[in-house]
Amino acid sequence: MNKKSFLTIAGIGLIALSVQAQMSGVNNMNTFNDFSDKGAEFLFPKLPFAYDALEPYIDKMTMEIHYDKHHRGYYTKFMDEIKGTAVANKSFAEIFDSVSKESTGVRNNGGGYYNHGLFWENLSPDGGKPSDKLMTAINEQFGSFDKFKETFSNAAATRFGSGWAWLVVNSDGKLEVGSTPNQDNPLMDVSPVKGSPILALDVWEHAYYLKYQNKRPDYIGAFWNVVNWNVVNKRFDKATR
Repeated sequence: MNKKSFLTIAGIGLIALSVQAQMSGVNNMNTFNDFSDKGAEFLFPKLPFAYDALEPYIDKMTMEIHYDKHHRGYYTKFMDEIKGTAVANKSFAEIFDSVSKESTGVRNNGGGYYNHGLFWENLSPDGGKPSDKLMTAINEQFGSFDKFKETFSNAAATRFGSGWAWLVVNSDGKLEVGSTPNQDNPLMDVSPVKGSPILALDVWEHAYYLKYQNKRPDYIGAFWNVVNWNVVNKRFDKATR
């Protein structure tokens, strides 16, 4: 596997990474690493679409600020936080599996860096549709695709304050929907929902406020128009293999 390929199997428990604690400059950006290769680096990922590609559902200005300010900020702070520490030699799987023992900076900034890289890949102006295999699992677990969307949307809408909504493959190999606060994710030992994340939605206000103000449900509804199901399908296949 190319170590600079997009993160298509985010959240798989055996993610392995040797970190070099050194920031990459803007001219050395890469697509988000799946961290399955030894010797890979933490690199700031290239956005997989143009800033305005998701309009009218997600506006250009929000994307510019969200990606180049918020995401880059988490990345920079995470790299500063781990520089010269034992964490710099751990994989994301190891970091998140015992994140309760790490500093708040590692938890928050590592989560923010990781979660956003996964989130960008969840988005596309033309992301296909759920595979037959995924749709069968959705129907078995939630009753119908519409019921799944309702369950996921409710998890996103009712997350108090800032956080994320997730669709994961849990330890039983079943689909599960949940949410996490702040920049936590389902790989963390502190997470109320655990598993391999295959779909994520950022419900921090910076993800939607410029266009939707306090109307989070409107943003959630718009999200379904830009889901990259091609990536979700691949993550699901890998997580259930």
